[in-house]
Amino acid sequence: MDVAINNLTKTFGSVRANDGITLQFAGGRIHGVLGENGAGKSTLMKVLSGYNRRDSGEIRLDGAPVRLDTPADALRAGIGMVHQEPLDVPAFSVLENFLCGSTRATLGSWRDARRRLVEMNDQLGFSVAPDMRVGRMTVGQRQQLEIMRLLAAGARLLILDEPTTGISAAQVAALFAALKQLAAAGNTVLFVSHKLDEVAELCDTVSILRAGKVQGSGQIEMPQPQETLLHLMFGAMVQQEPQLQPPSAPMAVASHDQPPAWSLEDLTIRDGNLTLRRMSFAIPPGMALGLAGLEGSGQQLLLRLLAGQLRPSVGRLWVGGAEMTGAPIAKFRAAGIEYLPADRLTDGVIGAFTLTEHVELLRPPSLWRDPAAALQAAEAAISEYDIRGQPHTPMMALSGGNQQRAMLALAPADLRGILLDQPTRGLDVTSASAVWRRLEARRAHGTAVVFASADLDELLENSDAILVFFAGRVSRLLQRAELSAARLAELIGGVGFEEAHV
Repeated sequence: MDVAINNLTKTFGSVRANDGITLQFAGGRIHGVLGENGAGKSTLMKVLSGYNRRDSGEIRLDGAPVRLDTPADALRAGIGMVHQEPLDVPAFSVLENFLCGSTRATLGSWRDARRRLVEMNDQLGFSVAPDMRVGRMTVGQRQQLEIMRLLAAGARLLILDEPTTGISAAQVAALFAALKQLAAAGNTVLFVSHKLDEVAELCDTVSILRAGKVQGSGQIEMPQPQETLLHLMFGAMVQQEPQLQPPSAPMAVASHDQPPAWSLEDLTIRDGNLTLRRMSFAIPPGMALGLAGLEGSGQQLLLRLLAGQLRPSVGRLWVGGAEMTGAPIAKFRAAGIEYLPADRLTDGVIGAFTLTEHVELLRPPSLWRDPAAALQAAEAAISEYDIRGQPHTPMMALSGGNQQRAMLALAPADLRGILLDQPTRGLDVTSASAVWRRLEARRAHGTAVVFASADLDELLENSDAILVFFAGRVSRLLQRAELSAARLAELIGGVGFEEAHV
Protein backbone atom coordinates (compact mmCIF):
# COMPACT_ATOMS: atom_id res chain seq x y z
CA MET A 1 0.00 0.00 0.00
CA ASP A 2 1.36 3.42 -1.00
CA VAL A 3 0.56 6.30 1.37
CA ALA A 4 0.59 10.01 0.51
CA ILE A 5 0.05 12.72 3.15
CA ASN A 6 -0.43 16.22 1.75
CA ASN A 7 -0.30 19.40 3.86
CA LEU A 8 -1.82 17.72 6.92
CA THR A 9 -2.50 19.87 10.00
CA LYS A 10 -3.73 18.88 13.46
CA THR A 11 -4.06 21.25 16.42
CA PHE A 12 -4.97 20.85 20.09
CA GLY A 13 -6.09 24.26 21.27
CA SER A 14 -3.15 26.59 20.67
CA VAL A 15 -0.73 23.70 20.11
CA ARG A 16 -0.07 22.87 16.43
CA ALA A 17 0.96 19.24 16.78
CA ASN A 18 1.16 18.63 13.01
CA ASP A 19 1.88 21.68 10.88
CA GLY A 20 1.44 21.23 7.14
CA ILE A 21 3.03 17.76 6.94
CA THR A 22 3.65 16.29 3.49
CA LEU A 23 5.13 12.78 3.28
CA GLN A 24 5.00 9.69 1.08
CA PHE A 25 5.52 6.07 2.09
CA ALA A 26 5.99 3.40 -0.57
CA GLY A 27 4.53 -0.07 -0.20
CA GLY A 28 6.76 -3.03 0.52
CA ARG A 29 9.20 -1.01 2.65
CA ILE A 30 9.86 -0.26 6.31
CA HIS A 31 9.85 3.46 7.03
CA GLY A 32 11.25 4.97 10.22
CA VAL A 33 9.60 8.02 11.81
CA LEU A 34 11.90 9.90 14.18
CA GLY A 35 11.62 12.96 16.38
CA GLU A 36 12.02 14.09 19.96
CA ASN A 37 9.11 13.77 22.37
CA GLY A 38 6.46 16.30 21.43
CA ALA A 39 7.61 16.48 17.78
CA GLY A 40 4.23 15.28 16.51
CA LYS A 41 5.06 11.64 15.62
CA SER A 42 2.32 9.99 17.67
CA THR A 43 -0.24 12.60 16.62
CA LEU A 44 0.47 11.94 12.94
CA MET A 45 0.23 8.19 13.46
CA LYS A 46 -3.07 8.58 15.33
CA VAL A 47 -4.45 10.68 12.47
CA LEU A 48 -3.42 7.98 9.99
CA SER A 49 -5.02 5.27 12.13
CA GLY A 50 -8.26 7.18 12.75
CA TYR A 51 -7.78 7.95 16.45
CA ASN A 52 -7.48 11.69 15.76
CA ARG A 53 -9.25 13.62 13.03
CA ARG A 54 -7.09 15.91 10.92
CA ASP A 55 -8.06 19.58 10.81
CA SER A 56 -6.99 20.01 7.19
CA GLY A 57 -4.97 18.30 4.50
CA GLU A 58 -5.36 15.09 2.55
CA ILE A 59 -4.48 11.40 2.93
CA ARG A 60 -4.31 9.15 -0.14
CA LEU A 61 -3.98 5.36 -0.14
CA ASP A 62 -2.82 3.88 -3.44
CA GLY A 63 -3.68 7.21 -5.07
CA ALA A 64 -7.27 7.44 -3.77
CA PRO A 65 -8.28 10.05 -1.15
CA VAL A 66 -9.72 8.61 2.08
CA ARG A 67 -11.55 9.81 5.18
CA LEU A 68 -10.23 8.27 8.38
CA ASP A 69 -12.53 9.61 11.07
CA THR A 70 -12.44 6.52 13.30
CA PRO A 71 -10.15 3.53 13.90
CA ALA A 72 -12.82 1.39 12.20
CA ASP A 73 -12.53 3.60 9.09
CA ALA A 74 -8.77 3.16 9.10
CA LEU A 75 -8.94 -0.62 9.54
CA ARG A 76 -11.47 -0.92 6.71
CA ALA A 77 -9.01 1.06 4.59
CA GLY A 78 -6.22 -1.35 5.56
CA ILE A 79 -4.45 0.65 8.31
CA GLY A 80 -3.72 -0.82 11.75
CA MET A 81 -1.73 0.67 14.64
CA VAL A 82 0.09 -1.12 17.45
CA HIS A 83 0.30 1.30 20.37
CA GLN A 84 2.97 1.38 23.08
CA GLU A 85 0.36 -0.21 25.34
CA PRO A 86 -1.38 -2.85 23.16
CA LEU A 87 -5.15 -2.50 22.98
CA ASP A 88 -6.49 -5.77 24.33
CA VAL A 89 -8.78 -7.25 26.97
CA PRO A 90 -6.61 -8.82 29.71
CA ALA A 91 -9.43 -11.05 31.01
CA PHE A 92 -9.90 -12.61 27.55
CA SER A 93 -7.88 -15.42 26.01
CA VAL A 94 -5.60 -14.91 23.03
CA LEU A 95 -8.22 -16.37 20.70
CA GLU A 96 -10.98 -14.17 22.10
CA ASN A 97 -8.81 -11.07 21.63
CA PHE A 98 -7.85 -12.25 18.14
CA LEU A 99 -11.54 -12.27 17.20
CA CYS A 100 -12.18 -8.79 18.60
CA GLY A 101 -12.74 -6.23 15.86
CA SER A 102 -13.06 -8.80 13.09
CA THR A 103 -16.25 -9.70 11.28
CA ARG A 104 -17.49 -13.26 10.92
CA ALA A 105 -16.86 -12.95 7.19
CA THR A 106 -13.20 -12.23 7.91
CA LEU A 107 -12.36 -15.12 10.24
CA GLY A 108 -15.35 -17.47 9.93
CA SER A 109 -15.96 -19.89 12.78
CA TRP A 110 -14.05 -20.20 16.04
CA ARG A 111 -12.31 -23.25 14.60
CA ASP A 112 -11.25 -21.29 11.52
CA ALA A 113 -10.02 -18.42 13.68
CA ARG A 114 -7.97 -20.78 15.87
CA ARG A 115 -6.39 -22.38 12.79
CA ARG A 116 -5.62 -18.95 11.29
CA LEU A 117 -4.07 -17.75 14.55
CA VAL A 118 -1.81 -20.79 14.87
CA GLU A 119 -0.72 -20.47 11.23
CA MET A 120 0.12 -16.77 11.57
CA ASN A 121 1.94 -17.33 14.85
CA ASP A 122 4.13 -20.03 13.27
CA GLN A 123 4.68 -18.08 10.06
CA LEU A 124 5.79 -14.92 11.86
CA GLY A 125 7.88 -16.73 14.48
CA PHE A 126 5.83 -15.47 17.43
CA SER A 127 5.26 -17.15 20.81
CA VAL A 128 1.56 -17.02 21.69
CA ALA A 129 -1.02 -19.81 21.88
CA PRO A 130 -4.81 -19.54 21.44
CA ASP A 131 -5.74 -20.40 25.03
CA MET A 132 -3.21 -18.21 26.84
CA ARG A 133 -4.76 -15.62 29.17
CA VAL A 134 -3.72 -12.19 27.91
CA GLY A 135 -3.50 -10.70 31.41
CA ARG A 136 -0.59 -13.05 32.18
CA MET A 137 1.35 -12.41 28.97
CA THR A 138 4.38 -10.16 28.59
CA VAL A 139 4.16 -6.85 26.73
CA GLY A 140 6.07 -8.44 23.86
CA GLN A 141 3.57 -11.30 23.54
CA ARG A 142 0.62 -8.90 23.71
CA GLN A 143 2.26 -6.89 20.95
CA GLN A 144 2.61 -10.03 18.82
CA LEU A 145 -1.07 -10.79 19.34
CA GLU A 146 -2.05 -7.25 18.32
CA ILE A 147 -0.01 -7.47 15.11
CA MET A 148 -1.70 -10.74 14.14
CA ARG A 149 -5.15 -9.42 15.03
CA LEU A 150 -4.69 -6.36 12.82
CA LEU A 151 -3.32 -8.40 9.93
CA ALA A 152 -6.23 -10.84 10.19
CA ALA A 153 -8.62 -7.87 10.11
CA GLY A 154 -7.13 -6.74 6.81
CA ALA A 155 -4.34 -4.31 7.72
CA ARG A 156 -1.82 -3.75 4.90
CA LEU A 157 -0.23 -0.67 6.48
CA LEU A 158 1.08 -1.45 9.98
CA ILE A 159 2.04 1.37 12.33
CA LEU A 160 4.17 0.55 15.38
CA ASP A 161 4.69 3.21 18.07
CA GLU A 162 7.92 2.62 20.06
CA PRO A 163 7.45 -1.15 19.77
CA THR A 164 10.78 -2.28 21.26
CA THR A 165 10.43 -0.49 24.60
CA GLY A 166 10.05 -2.90 27.49
CA ILE A 167 10.40 -6.14 25.52
CA SER A 168 13.21 -8.66 25.61
CA ALA A 169 16.07 -8.90 23.12
CA ALA A 170 14.65 -12.18 21.78
CA GLN A 171 11.26 -10.54 21.24
CA VAL A 172 12.91 -7.60 19.45
CA ALA A 173 14.68 -10.03 17.13
CA ALA A 174 11.41 -11.87 16.44
CA LEU A 175 9.61 -8.58 15.81
CA PHE A 176 12.23 -7.34 13.33
CA ALA A 177 12.21 -10.65 11.45
CA ALA A 178 8.40 -10.54 11.21
CA LEU A 179 8.35 -6.93 10.00
CA LYS A 180 10.90 -7.69 7.29
CA GLN A 181 8.79 -10.66 6.23
CA LEU A 182 5.65 -8.50 6.06
CA ALA A 183 7.40 -5.81 4.02
CA ALA A 184 8.75 -8.43 1.60
CA ALA A 185 5.15 -9.57 1.07
CA GLY A 186 4.18 -6.03 -0.04
CA ASN A 187 2.89 -4.57 3.22
CA THR A 188 3.92 -1.10 4.40
CA VAL A 189 5.44 -0.65 7.87
CA LEU A 190 5.79 2.65 9.74
CA PHE A 191 8.24 2.22 12.62
CA VAL A 192 8.05 5.08 15.15
CA SER A 193 11.07 5.11 17.44
CA HIS A 194 13.70 7.22 19.19
CA LYS A 195 16.33 4.48 19.06
CA LEU A 196 18.63 5.39 16.20
CA ASP A 197 20.49 2.08 16.18
CA GLU A 198 17.27 0.15 15.70
CA VAL A 199 16.08 2.47 12.94
CA ALA A 200 19.44 2.04 11.18
CA GLU A 201 19.19 -1.76 11.47
CA LEU A 202 15.58 -2.14 10.34
CA CYS A 203 14.39 0.74 8.19
CA ASP A 204 14.75 1.43 4.45
CA THR A 205 13.96 5.13 4.80
CA VAL A 206 13.43 7.60 7.62
CA SER A 207 11.36 10.77 8.02
CA ILE A 208 12.06 13.22 10.85
CA LEU A 209 9.61 15.55 12.60
CA ARG A 210 10.52 18.52 14.77
CA ALA A 211 7.99 20.87 16.39
CA GLY A 212 5.23 19.45 14.19
CA LYS A 213 7.05 19.94 10.88
CA VAL A 214 8.93 17.65 8.52
CA GLN A 215 12.69 18.17 8.56
CA GLY A 216 15.13 17.70 5.71
CA SER A 217 13.91 16.46 2.35
CA GLY A 218 10.96 14.59 3.87
CA GLN A 219 12.20 11.07 3.29
CA ILE A 220 15.83 10.05 3.75
CA GLU A 221 17.31 6.82 2.47
CA MET A 222 19.06 4.74 5.10
CA PRO A 223 21.68 4.24 6.36
CA GLN A 224 22.66 7.72 7.51
CA PRO A 225 25.23 8.91 10.09
CA GLN A 226 23.69 9.28 13.55
CA GLU A 227 25.04 12.85 13.71
CA THR A 228 22.91 13.78 10.68
CA LEU A 229 19.76 12.30 12.20
CA LEU A 230 20.38 13.94 15.58
CA HIS A 231 20.91 17.30 13.92
CA LEU A 232 17.57 17.03 12.11
CA MET A 233 15.78 15.83 15.25
CA PHE A 234 17.04 18.46 17.68
CA GLY A 235 18.05 21.39 15.48
CA ALA A 236 21.68 21.32 16.58
CA MET A 237 24.39 18.74 16.96
CA VAL A 238 23.71 16.96 20.24
CA GLN A 239 26.79 16.70 22.37
CA GLN A 240 26.82 13.71 24.63
CA GLU A 241 26.96 14.87 28.21
CA PRO A 242 29.89 13.39 30.12
CA GLN A 243 28.73 10.47 32.20
CA LEU A 244 29.59 10.49 35.85
CA GLN A 245 31.50 7.41 36.87
CA PRO A 246 29.23 5.28 39.02
CA PRO A 247 30.45 4.90 42.58
CA SER A 248 31.75 1.53 43.72
CA ALA A 249 29.40 1.66 46.71
CA PRO A 250 25.93 3.11 47.22
CA MET A 251 25.92 6.90 47.40
CA ALA A 252 25.29 7.83 51.03
CA VAL A 253 24.39 11.51 50.82
CA ALA A 254 22.66 11.75 54.13
CA SER A 255 24.06 11.29 57.59
CA HIS A 256 24.99 7.80 58.74
CA ASP A 257 22.50 8.39 61.56
CA GLN A 258 19.64 8.25 59.06
CA PRO A 259 18.00 4.84 58.72
CA PRO A 260 17.73 3.10 55.33
CA ALA A 261 14.88 4.13 53.08
CA TRP A 262 13.82 0.45 52.98
CA SER A 263 15.04 -2.62 54.84
CA LEU A 264 13.94 -6.16 53.97
CA GLU A 265 14.48 -9.12 56.30
CA ASP A 266 14.02 -12.68 54.99
CA LEU A 267 11.05 -11.49 52.99
CA THR A 268 8.93 -13.61 50.61
CA ILE A 269 6.27 -12.22 48.30
CA ARG A 270 3.79 -14.02 46.05
CA ASP A 271 1.54 -12.78 43.26
CA GLY A 272 -0.20 -15.28 41.01
CA ASN A 273 2.27 -17.94 39.92
CA LEU A 274 5.35 -15.86 40.72
CA THR A 275 7.14 -15.98 44.07
CA LEU A 276 10.22 -14.06 45.21
CA ARG A 277 11.79 -15.74 48.24
CA ARG A 278 13.91 -14.73 51.21
CA MET A 279 15.04 -11.25 50.21
CA SER A 280 17.24 -9.48 52.74
CA PHE A 281 18.93 -6.16 51.95
CA ALA A 282 18.80 -2.46 52.80
CA ILE A 283 18.53 0.59 50.50
CA PRO A 284 20.22 3.59 52.13
CA PRO A 285 19.27 7.25 51.54
CA GLY A 286 20.39 8.61 48.18
CA MET A 287 21.07 5.21 46.64
CA ALA A 288 20.02 4.35 43.06
CA LEU A 289 19.08 0.68 42.81
CA GLY A 290 18.43 -0.76 39.35
CA LEU A 291 16.21 -3.81 38.80
CA ALA A 292 17.19 -5.93 35.79
CA GLY A 293 15.59 -8.98 34.20
CA LEU A 294 13.35 -10.23 31.46
CA GLU A 295 9.77 -8.99 31.52
CA GLY A 296 7.74 -10.80 34.17
CA SER A 297 10.72 -12.00 36.20
CA GLY A 298 9.64 -10.23 39.39
CA GLN A 299 10.89 -6.64 39.16
CA GLN A 300 7.35 -5.22 39.31
CA LEU A 301 6.55 -7.38 42.35
CA LEU A 302 9.39 -5.80 44.30
CA LEU A 303 8.38 -2.28 43.22
CA ARG A 304 4.80 -2.89 44.30
CA LEU A 305 5.99 -4.37 47.60
CA LEU A 306 8.17 -1.33 48.34
CA ALA A 307 5.22 0.93 47.49
CA GLY A 308 2.88 -0.93 49.86
CA GLN A 309 0.71 -2.32 47.05
CA LEU A 310 1.58 -5.94 47.90
CA ARG A 311 1.96 -7.53 51.32
CA PRO A 312 4.70 -10.08 52.05
CA SER A 313 3.68 -13.60 52.96
CA VAL A 314 6.81 -14.09 55.08
CA GLY A 315 9.37 -11.70 56.53
CA ARG A 316 9.50 -8.08 57.66
CA LEU A 317 9.77 -4.69 55.94
CA TRP A 318 10.88 -1.32 57.36
CA VAL A 319 10.60 2.15 55.83
CA GLY A 320 12.81 4.80 57.37
CA GLY A 321 13.36 2.65 60.44
CA ALA A 322 9.64 2.10 61.10
CA GLU A 323 8.21 -1.37 60.55
CA MET A 324 5.68 -1.32 57.70
CA THR A 325 5.06 -5.03 57.17
CA GLY A 326 1.51 -5.29 55.82
CA ALA A 327 0.82 -1.55 56.26
CA PRO A 328 -1.67 0.12 53.86
CA ILE A 329 -0.51 2.21 50.88
CA ALA A 330 -1.53 5.44 52.60
CA LYS A 331 0.99 4.78 55.36
CA PHE A 332 3.77 4.27 52.81
CA ARG A 333 2.89 7.56 51.11
CA ALA A 334 2.81 9.32 54.47
CA ALA A 335 6.33 7.94 55.06
CA GLY A 336 7.53 9.64 51.84
CA ILE A 337 7.27 6.80 49.30
CA GLU A 338 6.00 7.44 45.75
CA TYR A 339 5.55 5.01 42.85
CA LEU A 340 5.64 6.10 39.18
CA PRO A 341 4.28 3.23 37.04
CA ALA A 342 5.26 2.32 33.47
CA ASP A 343 1.76 2.81 32.06
CA ARG A 344 1.43 6.53 32.70
CA LEU A 345 -2.08 7.14 31.37
CA THR A 346 -3.64 4.02 32.90
CA ASP A 347 -1.96 3.92 36.32
CA GLY A 348 -0.05 7.20 36.72
CA VAL A 349 -2.32 10.11 35.82
CA ILE A 350 -5.90 10.84 34.75
CA GLY A 351 -5.65 11.47 31.03
CA ALA A 352 -8.59 13.86 30.72
CA PHE A 353 -7.49 15.98 33.71
CA THR A 354 -5.15 18.94 33.32
CA LEU A 355 -1.93 19.51 35.23
CA THR A 356 -3.73 22.12 37.33
CA GLU A 357 -6.47 19.63 38.21
CA HIS A 358 -3.84 17.08 39.23
CA VAL A 359 -2.23 19.67 41.51
CA GLU A 360 -5.66 20.35 42.99
CA LEU A 361 -6.30 16.63 43.59
CA LEU A 362 -3.02 16.19 45.47
CA ARG A 363 -3.49 19.19 47.74
CA PRO A 364 -4.87 18.77 51.29
CA PRO A 365 -8.69 19.08 51.43
CA SER A 366 -8.38 22.40 53.26
CA LEU A 367 -6.76 23.91 50.13
CA TRP A 368 -9.10 22.47 47.49
CA ARG A 369 -10.99 25.75 47.09
CA ASP A 370 -8.00 27.80 46.08
CA PRO A 371 -7.88 27.49 42.27
CA ALA A 372 -5.51 30.45 41.94
CA ALA A 373 -2.91 28.72 44.12
CA ALA A 374 -3.32 25.46 42.14
CA LEU A 375 -2.80 27.33 38.87
CA GLN A 376 0.30 29.02 40.27
CA ALA A 377 1.69 25.66 41.41
CA ALA A 378 1.03 24.16 37.95
CA GLU A 379 2.82 27.07 36.27
CA ALA A 380 5.78 26.62 38.62
CA ALA A 381 5.93 22.89 37.81
CA ILE A 382 5.87 23.62 34.09
CA SER A 383 8.72 26.09 34.46
CA GLU A 384 10.86 24.01 36.81
CA TYR A 385 10.47 20.70 34.98
CA ASP A 386 10.38 22.15 31.43
CA ILE A 387 6.99 20.58 30.65
CA ARG A 388 5.94 21.40 27.06
CA GLY A 389 2.34 22.24 27.77
CA GLN A 390 0.03 24.66 29.55
CA PRO A 391 -1.65 24.44 32.97
CA HIS A 392 -4.95 23.68 31.20
CA THR A 393 -3.52 21.02 28.81
CA PRO A 394 -5.04 17.54 29.40
CA MET A 395 -2.43 14.97 30.40
CA MET A 396 -3.38 12.76 27.44
CA ALA A 397 -2.41 15.57 25.06
CA LEU A 398 1.16 15.70 26.39
CA SER A 399 3.94 13.63 24.83
CA GLY A 400 5.36 10.68 26.77
CA GLY A 401 8.38 12.65 27.95
CA ASN A 402 6.23 15.50 29.18
CA GLN A 403 3.88 13.10 30.98
CA GLN A 404 6.89 11.60 32.76
CA ARG A 405 8.20 15.04 33.73
CA ALA A 406 4.72 15.98 34.93
CA MET A 407 4.53 12.90 37.18
CA LEU A 408 7.92 13.79 38.65
CA ALA A 409 6.78 17.37 39.18
CA LEU A 410 3.67 16.16 41.01
CA ALA A 411 5.71 13.96 43.37
CA PRO A 412 6.54 15.79 46.65
CA ALA A 413 10.02 17.27 46.83
CA ASP A 414 10.97 15.75 50.20
CA LEU A 415 10.52 12.09 49.41
CA ARG A 416 12.28 9.32 51.29
CA GLY A 417 12.11 7.00 48.29
CA ILE A 418 10.83 7.02 44.72
CA LEU A 419 10.00 3.88 42.72
CA LEU A 420 9.91 3.93 38.93
CA ASP A 421 8.94 1.25 36.41
CA GLN A 422 10.63 1.93 33.03
CA PRO A 423 11.31 5.63 33.85
CA THR A 424 12.34 6.58 30.29
CA ARG A 425 10.05 4.28 28.33
CA GLY A 426 9.36 5.80 24.90
CA LEU A 427 11.41 8.93 25.64
CA ASP A 428 13.93 10.51 23.29
CA VAL A 429 17.51 11.10 24.40
CA THR A 430 16.98 14.66 25.64
CA SER A 431 13.79 13.82 27.57
CA ALA A 432 15.44 10.78 29.14
CA SER A 433 18.44 12.88 30.15
CA ALA A 434 16.13 15.50 31.69
CA VAL A 435 14.31 12.84 33.74
CA TRP A 436 17.59 11.50 35.13
CA ARG A 437 18.88 14.97 35.96
CA ARG A 438 15.76 15.47 38.06
CA LEU A 439 16.23 12.12 39.78
CA GLU A 440 19.90 12.89 40.48
CA ALA A 441 18.85 16.18 42.09
CA ARG A 442 16.47 14.28 44.36
CA ARG A 443 19.18 11.75 45.23
CA ALA A 444 21.48 14.60 46.24
CA HIS A 445 18.89 15.49 48.89
CA GLY A 446 18.74 11.93 50.21
CA THR A 447 15.90 10.39 48.17
CA ALA A 448 16.53 6.72 47.36
CA VAL A 449 15.67 5.76 43.77
CA VAL A 450 14.62 2.23 42.81
CA PHE A 451 13.88 1.65 39.12
CA ALA A 452 13.20 -1.23 36.76
CA SER A 453 14.44 -0.90 33.18
CA ALA A 454 14.81 -3.08 30.10
CA ASP A 455 17.65 -0.84 28.88
CA LEU A 456 21.04 -2.20 30.00
CA ASP A 457 22.79 1.11 29.32
CA GLU A 458 20.27 2.95 31.50
CA LEU A 459 20.81 0.46 34.32
CA LEU A 460 24.60 0.64 34.15
CA GLU A 461 24.79 4.41 33.79
CA ASN A 462 22.39 5.33 36.59
CA SER A 463 22.67 2.63 39.26
CA ASP A 464 24.89 2.37 42.32
CA ALA A 465 23.86 -1.28 42.62
CA ILE A 466 21.69 -3.70 40.64
CA LEU A 467 19.41 -6.61 41.52
CA VAL A 468 18.99 -9.19 38.74
CA PHE A 469 15.76 -11.19 38.55
CA PHE A 470 15.70 -14.56 36.83
CA ALA A 471 12.90 -17.14 36.85
CA GLY A 472 11.49 -15.88 40.15
CA ARG A 473 14.89 -15.69 41.84
CA VAL A 474 16.74 -12.56 42.92
CA SER A 475 20.50 -12.00 42.91
CA ARG A 476 22.38 -10.49 45.80
CA LEU A 477 22.90 -6.75 45.69
CA LEU A 478 25.50 -6.38 42.91
CA GLN A 479 27.67 -3.26 43.07
CA ARG A 480 27.94 -1.40 39.78
CA ALA A 481 31.71 -1.85 39.76
CA GLU A 482 31.20 -5.64 39.53
CA LEU A 483 29.24 -5.46 36.29
CA SER A 484 29.85 -4.91 32.60
CA ALA A 485 27.14 -4.84 29.94
CA ALA A 486 28.13 -8.35 28.83
CA ARG A 487 28.06 -9.71 32.38
CA LEU A 488 24.69 -8.11 33.13
CA ALA A 489 23.22 -9.56 29.91
CA GLU A 490 24.50 -13.02 30.89
CA LEU A 491 22.92 -12.81 34.34
CA ILE A 492 19.58 -11.69 32.90
CA GLY A 493 19.69 -14.77 30.68
CA GLY A 494 20.58 -17.01 33.62
CA VAL A 495 24.22 -17.58 32.67
CA GLY A 496 26.25 -17.80 35.88
CA PHE A 497 23.25 -16.72 37.93
CA GLU A 498 23.97 -19.15 40.75
CA GLU A 499 27.18 -17.26 41.54
CA ALA A 500 25.23 -14.04 41.97
CA HIS A 501 22.27 -15.59 43.76
CA VAL A 502 21.70 -14.87 47.41
